[in-house]
Parts: sequence; C-alpha cells; structure tokens
Amino acid sequence: KLCGYLQKLSGKGPLRGFRSRWFVFDPRRCYLYYFKGPQEALPLGHLDIASACFSYHQPEAGAAAGDEAAAFEVHSPGGAVAVLKAATRQDMTYWLQELQQKRWEYCNNLDAAKRDSRTSPTPSDFSKGLVAKDNPGSTLSQNASAERARNILAVETSPTDLVGEQAASQPAPVHPSAINFSLKQWSTEIKNSMSSLRKGNNENRKSIFYTTEEWELLDPTPKDLEDSMALEEKRKPVAEGSKGLTSSAFPFDFGRIPHKTRRPLKDMIGSSKHRNSSDSSPTEWCSGNGNKLVSELQLKYQSQQEELEKLKKDLLSQKELVRLLQQTVRSSQYDKYFASRLCEGVPKDKLELLHQKDDQILGLNNQLEKLNLEKDSLQQEVKNLKCKVGELNEQLGMLMETIQAKDEVIMKLSRQLSESEDNTSSQSGAVNSSTATCINKELQELDRLKDNLQGYKTQNKFLNKEILELSALRRNAEAREREWQAKYTSLEAKLCQIESKYLILLQEMKTPVCSEEQSPAREVITQLLEDALKAETSEQPEQAFFKPHLVSEYDIYGFQTVPEDDDEEKLVAKSRALDLRSLSLSENREISTGVKWENYLASTMNREMIRCVELKNLIRSGIPHEHRSKMWKWCINLHVKKFKDSTVPGYFQTLLQNALEKQNPASKQIELDLLRTLPNNKHYSSPTSDGIQKLRNVLLAFSWRNPDIGYCQGLNRLVAIALLYLKQEDAFWCLVTIVEVFMPRDYYTKTLLGSQVDQRVFKDLMSEKLPRLHAHFEQYKVDYTLITFNWFLVVFVDSVVSDILFKIWDSFLYEGPKVIFRFALALFKYKEEEILKLQDSMSIFKYLRYFTRTILDARKLTGIAFGDLNPFPLRQIRNRRTYHLEKVRLELTELEAIREDFLRERETCVEKRDLISDDEEDS
Repeated sequence: KLCGYLQKLSGKGPLRGFRSRWFVFDPRRCYLYYFKGPQEALPLGHLDIASACFSYHQPEAGAAAGDEAAAFEVHSPGGAVAVLKAATRQDMTYWLQELQQKRWEYCNNLDAAKRDSRTSPTPSDFSKGLVAKDNPGSTLSQNASAERARNILAVETSPTDLVGEQAASQPAPVHPSAINFSLKQWSTEIKNSMSSLRKGNNENRKSIFYTTEEWELLDPTPKDLEDSMALEEKRKPVAEGSKGLTSSAFPFDFGRIPHKTRRPLKDMIGSSKHRNSSDSSPTEWCSGNGNKLVSELQLKYQSQQEELEKLKKDLLSQKELVRLLQQTVRSSQYDKYFASRLCEGVPKDKLELLHQKDDQILGLNNQLEKLNLEKDSLQQEVKNLKCKVGELNEQLGMLMETIQAKDEVIMKLSRQLSESEDNTSSQSGAVNSSTATCINKELQELDRLKDNLQGYKTQNKFLNKEILELSALRRNAEAREREWQAKYTSLEAKLCQIESKYLILLQEMKTPVCSEEQSPAREVITQLLEDALKAETSEQPEQAFFKPHLVSEYDIYGFQTVPEDDDEEKLVAKSRALDLRSLSLSENREISTGVKWENYLASTMNREMIRCVELKNLIRSGIPHEHRSKMWKWCINLHVKKFKDSTVPGYFQTLLQNALEKQNPASKQIELDLLRTLPNNKHYSSPTSDGIQKLRNVLLAFSWRNPDIGYCQGLNRLVAIALLYLKQEDAFWCLVTIVEVFMPRDYYTKTLLGSQVDQRVFKDLMSEKLPRLHAHFEQYKVDYTLITFNWFLVVFVDSVVSDILFKIWDSFLYEGPKVIFRFALALFKYKEEEILKLQDSMSIFKYLRYFTRTILDARKLTGIAFGDLNPFPLRQIRNRRTYHLEKVRLELTELEAIREDFLRERETCVEKRDLISDDEEDS
C-alpha cells in the first residue's frame, strides 16, 4: 500500500511554504489523495497520477542536505504543478519509482479490452475466502521492449519509516519553514508563562533553566533532604539575629546532578563566562610580565574571597555556640533560684554540687564574653578585608586598562613586523603557498564535479525512464483512442439498426397493415430475440473487439448472471445485469469510498479498531471487496470474543473430528442440502466445487457444538455466504455469531419459534412505518410474511441481487439483527407506489415473489434503510419480541394439545390407524 508523509508546497504570498500532509494512493482511480493526517476521513485534495508526469532538479554538490534536495514536481494537465518534498532523498526516489509503476500499471490495464470492468483490479491477497481465487491480478499486455528498458533504467531503493502503513504511527515531520507560521503561537505561550511567573510567592518557587548542554533537574535523596532541613533550622535563628547576612541567599533549588555529563547550572554559567572572557580578552596579545601580574592579582583575589567565606562560616558557628551558651546560662540561673528557695535543708553534698554548677556558669559567661570579643574582632577584620578587596579591584581595573593600551601597541608593532617579514619572504614562499592552495582547490573542485556527475547520472536515468514511459503510454493512448473510435462507429451502426427495428415495431402497433401471421413485426421480434440470445462464441474473431462485453457469465462473487435454461428468464436476467452495469457506470462519486477505507485502515495501524460512528458510517456505505474479509473477521471476533476466550486452541478441528468419527444425526440432512445450497454459484454448483467440502465441514462442526439445533435448513446458506470471504474456522464462528448471539433462542430449532415471533414484530413495524402499504395488504388479505419469512431466516440470501446482499451483510455483521428489519422495511418502501397500484391479491402476491430482484440501486436502498426509517430503537424490537413470544408459545401449546388428542383418537379408532403424519414418514 503506497502511503506516507510528504511536504506539500501550498499557500500564497508570505504564507507560502511546505506543510506536512498524509498521502494515500487509490489504485482504482489512480489518484494520490492528501489529508491533514492519517486519522482524517476527508481528503484536502488529490493529484491525478494517470495523466501526470514527474521531474526533479539535481542540486549542486554540497547542497544535498538543503531544502531542495528531496523535492520533486508532479505536472498535471493544464499546467498545474504540485511541488512535493520527501524527508530524505531516498524517500523521494522511492515515491517517484512507485508513482511511475502505478501509472504504468493503471494505463496498461485500460488496454485490456476483455477485462470485466466490475472485477476489482486490486490484488487478491486481501480476501481469504472462495472469491480470492476468482480475482487474479489482471494480465497486462505491455510492450516487451519498453518493459525491458524500464527495468534497465529503474533505480533500486527502499523506503524509510515515513513511507508505508507503519508511518501512520510516526509523528508528522515538521519542515523548518513551518516555524515561521507558529511565531504568534509561541509568543502567546511565552506571555502566558511570564504572567504565571508573576503570580504567587516567588520564595517557594523552583525555577528550571534549559541550556544547550545536556543536564537535568533531579530530585534530591532523602539524606540530602535531611541535611538541608537541618541547615534551614540552623539558619532561622541566625537570620532573626542578623538579617543583613541573609540577603545573599540563593532562592532557587536545582537539586543534585550526579551524572558526570550533567553539570550544575552555576558551574555551566561560570564555565561559559570563563570561556567568553578568555575568548574576548585581549590578554592573548599581552607580554609575559603583564600576564603574570594579572594572574597573581587574580589568585590573591580568589584567596581573599575564600578566606572571607571561611570567616563567615566561622562567625555563623560562633553565633550558634553563643546562643546555646546563653540558653545554658538562663537554665542554670533558673535552677539556682529554685534551689535556694526550696532546698534549704538539702545535704551538703548536694549544695556542693550546686556550687560547682555555679562555677561552671561563671566560666561559661567568661567564655561568652571572650567569644563576643572575638566576634567583634572578626567583624572588624571582615570590614578590613572588604576594603582591601575593593582596593585590589581598583588596582586590577587600572592594570587591565594599562594592559589593553599595551596590547594595542603590541598589535600595531606585530602588524608592522609581519608586513616587513612578508615583504622579505614573499619571493621565496609565494610559489609554494600558491601551489598548495591551487592543488587543494582543484581537489575540492574535482570532488564536487564527481558528486554532480553521479547526481546527474541518476537524474538522467530517471528522466529517460520518464520519457520512455510517457512515449509508450502516449502510443497506447493513441491506439486505444483509435480502437474506441472504431468501437464507437460499430456501436453507432448497431444502434441505428436497433432503432430502425424499434420504429418498425411502433408503426406496426399503431396501424397494423397485415394479418398477424404475415406481419413484419413478427419477423423483427424474432430477429431481435436471436440477436439478444446469440452466443458470444459465434462471433468472428476480428469482430470480437467491437462488441462491448458488459455482462460476464459470473459476477465477482461467483453468482451466475444469466440462467442457461429458460429464454424468457434469460432475457430478464440479462436486462437486469445491464441495468446494474449502467447504474455502476453512471455513479460519479466525488470522493472515492475506497480511499476513505484506505485512509481509515492506515490510521488504525498504531491502534486497535474500535466501534465508533465513523466506522459505522463507512460500513453502512459498503465495505470494499478487498477489505471485506478483514472487516468481517473483525466484526465476528467482536461478537464472539467471550466464546472464543473460553475455548481451547484447535476447538474447531476437535469438533469437526468428533463429528466425522462419531455418529451424527444431522449428517444425513446436511449431505442432502449441500448441492441445493447455492446452485447458481460456481463455488457450490457441483460436488467437485471448492466450497462443497468447506460447507460440509462447517455445518458438521456446528451440529456437534450445538446439538439442540443440530442442523436446520437455512444454516447452509448462511455458511455458504460466509465462506465466500472467510476461512472455514472463521465461517464457523460467523455461524455461531448469527445463531447464538444475534438471533433469539429457538430461531433455528424444529418449531422455528423465534422466526415466527419476528414475523409478528415485523407486521407491527409495517403498520407503524408503512401504514398505507400495510392497510393495502390487509384490504386484499395478502399475508406478506410468507415472503419475508425466508428473508429473516437466511438474511436475504437468494432474495436480492448480490451487490445489495453483501452490503446488507456488511451492516448485519457489525450492527446485528436490527439491520434485517431495516432493510425488509426499506425494500417495501422502495416499491411502495408500484405495490399500491396493484388491485387484486393474486397480482400482489405474484409481484412480491420477485420484486426484490428488480431493486438495483444499493445507495438509494441504504439511504431509505438508515435514513428515512429513523428512529429505529432496538429496545422497541426487544419489547415486541417479548410480547409476541408469549402469544406464540400459547398457540404452539394449543397445537401440541390438538396433535396429542388426534394421536390418541387415531389409536382408539380403527378407521384412522392408516393415517401417517409427515414426521412419522420421515422417521
């Protein structure tokens, strides 16, 4: 599947630039659709690849990584040029090769004159059922020499992750020019972030700074948290005592950065400043003495700073010690006061202890005084050091100015010296330097020319292949145009003949001039019938091309389009097939349903499919032929997941083996019904057909799984339809879904209780949704449930044309049995006016037997079913089923009682003993 991200040039004026788009190729129409993203359902536009040509410009060597390195152009008819850009040059080459191949295949497919246009041209690998064998890739009648030349000129390449279905899970690449369009958004975000910084308390905020180097903000360990908490507790009293010393506290918390490659922001800023100062400093040109003096001053300044920090730390520790001593003194004095009051009769030893404590307190007070004196001296020393630092800074500034002046002088002298040396050595060194420079330039130029040569070779091969393909396609188009012209002439002549005979018939019917036996109309009708029923093999080979093959023997599902026996029925079937073909040709959809499905399935590559409105609408419009196997299997697994999870691996094979080895009461009836299942489908028409054995296996396995039902006529048709798109095991689970999940109990049992209930529910819905038609049937006493009973039992198999049948099954497997009621009502509403015109019960009943085969417009029928009949709540159907179920059970009980009375009466009465019921005769 060709899909992926490309940059598309769009916009006008200053807003013109490349924007990332998701591109999907539709093989049915050879269109390249582009969307905003893989999840979008509606495309922004498309490019017609069938009538386009491609080109790209070879960039100069050294510009391969630039903006124009992977850009190519798609030239459409009318002069429109679409500029696309891939992420890499490799992706660009892959896209060009694939688009050329798709155009070549599509245009050559148009030359297949006998190909049935209703057969899907997509590969058959999508389908896993019986229809997969009927859809081989169409053989292309290509020019052998042109094909050999294309293979020679082809450039082998492989795509990257941005091409293919897996690219849907990748983020869309952003082109650098797209940054200009988001400046306004960025400025808004910056304003919002700044306004949020202004709010709240700044003291408790942690700031995060992003730099170009790799570092990160990490959470501190528990030990670091304990250390920091202890340090905060120590700082609080100090801050209360001297607020001036806390003004230099750093309010930001950067955590710990343990990794070697991640450095604290402070060190990074310092190193950055050091680099900048070293880069921009003029000391590189200074003399040795100046550098030495500056380095000594810097070392001295740093040592003074370190000493100052050390003194500050000592001062803080001393303050803390003083605070502790003061607390000790106060507590001691308090103890002494109470001791003197309360302890007058205390022994001498305790009094001595108190005196010792007093002596200690005095010593501590003395020590406190000393420490205060030391503190004052240290404070004075700090002030002196600050003054010295200021003086040193002033000296350093003066020295820097002096050094700068000397640098200018040195630079001037160095320049003069170099000029003089250049003049003296120019004669000897000019030859060597110029030679080396020329050699280097020539080598660089040689490399550049080699790169250009390789690029131009690749471009030349691509352009030659493009010219070759376009020339071959032009010749094919011209030949096809001549053939179409000849076909058009032949068809026009045939149309004139048919119109002439038609006018003769009209004239004869208006004013008959002869008796019935001698009427020329009889000869005309006979000739027309012979022409219509003439076998296609009777044509001459040279005339075979000019006959339009609008109706093939079998459709894409394997159903026979025209019966073989009855001429009258054959004419009706052929007319119906032609109407279907005309309807499919007249449909002109603006947006291909196929590309919607392709885009939806591509968007589910990075996620599982889930039930949603978008998927329901897609399924209601019809699942494409190539995706029906996948979607049917997904729908079935959705409904029987709880059953499959409770089974062991190989469950289906085990059931089948038991049914084959042991006695199975349903096997006899299954064998009788195999060839009667779908006799008009080539997959089940003979005992050797591919579908017969698969049908037998599925029915036997189900009869062993569900012995209450075993086998019921109607199950064979359900399985036969499922096998057209599913494997045997998946078709088995499809039957389980229909019988055990969708339909009520006793739907397929001997009494068909559930089926009878649904017919009564359907009558109620008819009276509600289509009251005129229901009253018409009641007036003429027509029991239409005799017709609809089979619709519900086998889900419209053999009741509608195949195209409509499979669209009904698409919605039925996704939404459940409510779809049967919708389409049954829609069929009657579709032909409501025609039925109301019939005025007797026999004509009405005769029309009801075949009217569904005359409905050909699937889009109109789907619109009626899912649009005109709304609302359609499932709760209403369930309630009415419950209501009618009790009534039908009572009626069946009464019938069973009557049957038992009859059997007893037959046993007692001699005259009735010879009567045998149908059930007894079968047994």
